[in-house]
Amino acid sequence: MLFRCCMYNIFDQIGETQYNKEKLLQGQGVDTSLSEPGLQQAEAAGLYLRELRFSNVFVSNLQRARQTAEIIMRNNVHSSGVEMVFDPLLRERGFGIAEGQPKEDLKNMANAAGQSCRDYTPPGGETLEQVRLRCKKFLKSLYQRMVDDHSCSGQSSAAVGTEAGAGAAESGTDGPLAGLPDDGMEGVPLHALVVSHGAYIRVAVRHFVEDLQCSLPQDLKMSKVLSACPNTGISRFVLTVSPSESGPALSAVRCVFTNRKDHLTSRNICYITH
Repeated sequence: MLFRCCMYNIFDQIGETQYNKEKLLQGQGVDTSLSEPGLQQAEAAGLYLRELRFSNVFVSNLQRARQTAEIIMRNNVHSSGVEMVFDPLLRERGFGIAEGQPKEDLKNMANAAGQSCRDYTPPGGETLEQVRLRCKKFLKSLYQRMVDDHSCSGQSSAAVGTEAGAGAAESGTDGPLAGLPDDGMEGVPLHALVVSHGAYIRVAVRHFVEDLQCSLPQDLKMSKVLSACPNTGISRFVLTVSPSESGPALSAVRCVFTNRKDHLTSRNICYITH
């Protein structure tokens, strides 16, 4: 039998902050709140996801992620009693001395070092490898938490569906998607919401695709899969977890869609009030 769940990541992705608008780096050291547009984006995401039943909720402990998750859960009609776990492993990538500075400054530092902006690590910042290891540690704890919380005794494997902020794919591995909030959820009884940040999510998605050999939707270009996630963007992955001597272990990963932002259309935003 399969033990199934889904995990959501809304990576910066969380909603917008004033720093996003002004193109300033936040990282971990700048702990800002959502802007008015960011609050509206989070409300729109919450309305879009309101009918999904979340089994678990994991959230970065930075303020902008907490706000996004709280708004999503406030709108959800099925998950009022679910505990939100605030996990520092889901924090944004640390950008060291570049935090609080214009993103253009980071590009200039990278150019001076002869590196691409994505690969460059400013003094005091986290390398991409350090973020990847942090992501792996979080995923391991997620597998164990899902098994512990939902009692998988007697089951030979578990499918963990993961949703993360990203862009919309037009087709799934089994054919075109309907564009609905529950796309790919059939037969997946457990669903975890994971709320994190843009740079962290790009590393997580790259880990799924490159390290874990994730299967991708038909006709979805790799450039789309690995592209930056919009604010409150959503991606969905289904992870199959099997028992091992060292605890629950991943045995398969399937991408349902990436970077979906249907909820950010003007038709949806216009219903949001504050």
